[in-house]
Amino acid sequence: MTPPASKPVNDEALLKLLRGTPAHQEKGFRIFLEQYGKRLYWHIRRLVTFHEDANDVFQNTLLKIYRGMQQFEGKSSLFTWSYRIATNEAITFLQQQARLKSESIEQGNHQQYLDQLRADQWFDGDDTQARLLAQIALLPEKQRIVFNLRYFEEMPYEEMSILLDTSVGALKASFHHAVKKVEAALIQ
Repeated sequence: MTPPASKPVNDEALLKLLRGTPAHQEKGFRIFLEQYGKRLYWHIRRLVTFHEDANDVFQNTLLKIYRGMQQFEGKSSLFTWSYRIATNEAITFLQQQARLKSESIEQGNHQQYLDQLRADQWFDGDDTQARLLAQIALLPEKQRIVFNLRYFEEMPYEEMSILLDTSVGALKASFHHAVKKVEAALIQ
């Protein structure tokens, strides 16, 4: 039997713990992980695809959040701020991977990418889901991020606008183009 989920703690109370004594900081970070950890991990996972990579990026994200907590200004919600850090860490990781690889997925590694995804012990999707993820991986970086946030996270455009520092109109256009590309590829 699993214990009941604890009641969410608001940002103000959570920040008080996270900026308090070491014992309070530890408790605050545990609460932070309970409230936001799973969502942050899955956001990262959708961007970088593979569990091992997502786990590395997630750990880096948590370190940056922990180290940056004292500088958090409260101009956005704690979750939005954390999401932005997670997004930036995932983008940095993807850019580093692109530099390391001489051949990208667009240059013919599509089948290799699918094979790698299916071989991932943490991937439990079917063939359709694997094809969807492979098509999302082919999208340009911004379209891929917007698609993931809107399609998987169901994030409102207004919140995305704050997170990505982009206009709502540009986000809607990016999502529209991404959907059309994914649909066209999956219909083939």
